[in-house]
Amino acid sequence: MRAPIGSFDDARPAPDCLDELVAPVAEAVRQWQGSVPAEEFVYVDTDPEIADTAVFVEHHGPELLDLSANCVVVAGKRGGETSLAACVVLSGTRVDVNGAVRRQLGARKASFAPMDTATGETGMEYGGITPIGLPAAWPLLVDAAVVDVPYVLIGSGRRRGKLIVPGKVFAELPGAVVLDGLGVPAS
Repeated sequence: MRAPIGSFDDARPAPDCLDELVAPVAEAVRQWQGSVPAEEFVYVDTDPEIADTAVFVEHHGPELLDLSANCVVVAGKRGGETSLAACVVLSGTRVDVNGAVRRQLGARKASFAPMDTATGETGMEYGGITPIGLPAAWPLLVDAAVVDVPYVLIGSGRRRGKLIVPGKVFAELPGAVVLDGLGVPAS
């Protein structure tokens, strides 16, 4: 199989690679019932040493920067209560945590969740967190620009491997809220 974007030596339909995915991601792919068949989710095997976006794009080509997205876990605090959410933005932008995220969560303060919280609550590896397979009760804030990209490269739940999925899938994930301006230019 050839990946719809990029040039990867090993690209396969994600349902054929469930053993390469962490349990919550594999289960989400197995149970997927959205408008795009799960067979259109593509798993590409990649080197975990180059999983971080800047290094990955340097190795696999600068055109992937505009076709890649990052998923980060944020913590919103209000009145002594902390709630977790995930945010998905294109890799060339950063999450507007103190603006769009704070307002959307109704939080007095919002920040990136600590690494041990992000990995412990998702069951995913740091540097590979993906919106596919997150806890269903979490809000999933998705920048509108991500949904508009025909195919998006995103983490697979592990540092090894990535998923390529049609952008419109992100609007169909559990808890998804599509927002304009969630991703702001990186400084």
